[in-house]
Amino acid sequence: MSDVTEAPERIDADGEGELTIDELAQRTGMTVRNIRAHQSRGLLPPPAVRGRTGYYGPAHLARIELIQEMQAQGFNLQAIRRLVDAAPSSSEEPLRFLRAVAEPYVSDAPEVVTAAELAERLGTQDVGMLQRAVKLGLLRPLGDGTFQDTVPRLTRAGKELEALGVPADVGLELAAKIRKQADGVARAYVQLFVEQVWKPFEEAGAPEERWPEVRAALERLRPLAADTLLAIFGVAMADASEQAFGREIERLQRRRRSSKD
Repeated sequence: MSDVTEAPERIDADGEGELTIDELAQRTGMTVRNIRAHQSRGLLPPPAVRGRTGYYGPAHLARIELIQEMQAQGFNLQAIRRLVDAAPSSSEEPLRFLRAVAEPYVSDAPEVVTAAELAERLGTQDVGMLQRAVKLGLLRPLGDGTFQDTVPRLTRAGKELEALGVPADVGLELAAKIRKQADGVARAYVQLFVEQVWKPFEEAGAPEERWPEVRAALERLRPLAADTLLAIFGVAMADASEQAFGREIERLQRRRRSSKD
């Protein structure tokens, strides 16, 4: 099968119609080679073939846009394939659900920075620290010498810590400890959703009419998880501060009494 390039675009602004593979590549900003690679991996359904030409419709366009959105949020192609396979349907609802899965949990938009800009933000050119930040998911190499700062707010917090006299490597170590604790909290919330929402839905046969209900539950989980975590953290921080500074003040008082004796 060959794909022609002369045919005019046949998908209008509302996504109706059809495209050749070259037109689909232009529309999505992908290469023809990558589109075919997605098809070979099972991420993209095959086109409708008429004569010697393959035609792609709104469903293909929506699927590619979904894949791009999920990749932007850090999902690899294998994970995307599993999620797409878990929601096979001609309906748009499974795609909407997967978009909800890929939606970022923070409002801080990622930023693309060069290596020089990154060194300035981190306050260091230490390769080891850079690799550690990538491993923690704070940075994502884009393959062209640039990086995606996934949580600029956290980078700014690191600069504030430096201004307080905390070295960059110590701040990064703190981020690693927090990430470890956050992983446990995240798993607890995801497990809650899986056990209480997803499994009953799956056991019911994943009925078409309940996809919106499951998606709405996932979307509601986001602010609930953030609000609950912040509230509990506030209590924990107050307790930890009271205990720690209580001990430090007592130690300071003992030192002052000793200096007077």
